Amino acid sequence: MLSEYDVIIVGGGGSGLAAALRALEKGASVLVLEKQPQLGGTTGMAIGSFTANGTSMQREAGIDDSADAHEEDAGKFAIPEIENQSNNELRRFFLGQTAETLEWLRGMGLYFHGPNPEPPNRVPRMHNIVPNAKAYIAAFQSQIMKRKGTIVCNAPVLELMSDGKHITGVVASIGGERKVISAKRGVVLAAGDYANAPEIISRFKGHQFKAIEGVNPKACGDGHLLAEQVGALLLNMEITYGPELRFVPPPGDPFEQLLPTSGLLAKLMGRLVPYLPQALINWRIKRLLLTWQHPENSLFDDGAILVNSEGHRFCNEKDSPQREIAISEQTGKAAFILLDQRIAAHYSQWPHFISTAPKIAYAYVNDYLKLRPDVSGEAPALQELAQQRNLNVEHLTAAIEQFNQYAAGEKADPCGRTGDIHPLTGNRWVLLGPAKAYFTTTEGGVAINQRLQALDENENPIPGLYAIGCNGMGGQVLWGHGLHIAWAITSGRLVGEFLGNSE
Repeated sequence: MLSEYDVIIVGGGGSGLAAALRALEKGASVLVLEKQPQLGGTTGMAIGSFTANGTSMQREAGIDDSADAHEEDAGKFAIPEIENQSNNELRRFFLGQTAETLEWLRGMGLYFHGPNPEPPNRVPRMHNIVPNAKAYIAAFQSQIMKRKGTIVCNAPVLELMSDGKHITGVVASIGGERKVISAKRGVVLAAGDYANAPEIISRFKGHQFKAIEGVNPKACGDGHLLAEQVGALLLNMEITYGPELRFVPPPGDPFEQLLPTSGLLAKLMGRLVPYLPQALINWRIKRLLLTWQHPENSLFDDGAILVNSEGHRFCNEKDSPQREIAISEQTGKAAFILLDQRIAAHYSQWPHFISTAPKIAYAYVNDYLKLRPDVSGEAPALQELAQQRNLNVEHLTAAIEQFNQYAAGEKADPCGRTGDIHPLTGNRWVLLGPAKAYFTTTEGGVAINQRLQALDENENPIPGLYAIGCNGMGGQVLWGHGLHIAWAITSGRLVGEFLGNSE
């Protein structure tokens, strides 16, 4: 490893690796510093939808689309109070670049199916990578290696270096030693979101959310803090996607096991992805769906209840985010979803699914029982079901009796639910969980311009400092499947071009 590079990238997720590769393609020398032992970040954990407009795949499907239409539709996902805070000018700029980014990815041999619809998008825009977003990471890494880029893992960046006017490099911990590394053209912050940074969440969103975890336990807001320390302006830090209810991940880390992240195997697997059997692809997509997609709120509208590890109900299951806050206060920050015979039958076939990746895969009761036995169980009697998860059967029985009295109109629900008319009964009971409350992504980030330069409190560029992906959201609100990945990779591609073309 050298002591000076043209470009230093802080973070080895989708945005950082895209930036590194594009800068290398343009002739720059590049160093990627990743805090964790593996590359990937939150991108590597996703299903991998890439939402774009004006693409060749759309044209092949006879779809006429534009960035202006996409920008208008992108503003329909968030509620007005949140959407009104979005930097729509920057979002429109980004959406105008997505088609070129998608073609860049396809040029590496990555395979997408679609485009698939997702209302309120007026036309299909979701391009879904096969088999999942880990393929981005494998392809980027193999290409970076081919172009002699330098990647160092287990290398947290401790601070940014400045000469008083410019950001000149970083101080990183490498092999247990502090290393000062200079960047001739710029430092790019690509260190992910702050979904699992309780102090940041508490500071900007409220103390009541502090105990709620992030989907990615490694998303600690490091890049945001580094930027703030040198005077960068942070925007929309209180806006988060979630908290929402999700099942705990399976034992081990299936995302890290799908594709290797280094060496010849990474290169080989990146090239083989498009040729994997469709049955294997479908299985992996369904497996990922059951791991990271959240159970539908309709479960509770249709009568399901939540119980904690002692078998007690503890909240109004229909009231979010108070439901998620209450879950975070339970033992183990976890809860279980109870379905009776009627609800289990209802959620066993289309259009009543427990979780979904829209137009990609749908998961029903039997999918969970088959593919996620660690978070699902069934029994003909409550006592047997309670024993499977070591729940107190007396407490569980009392919770159901109390709920049924409310559903029959005999008593008010002590947790404040209204509108339920079906008691919980039958000879088939299904328990899903443990489930926890998670933040999925965060919308807050460094203020940037269209050259991805970080801006200070006066909205002037901080020379030598750039921010992309979740570090450089720039005030955008990107709700809807596939927009965060599209922004991560597009912003990475663009900053790589800017810095790679520097004199």
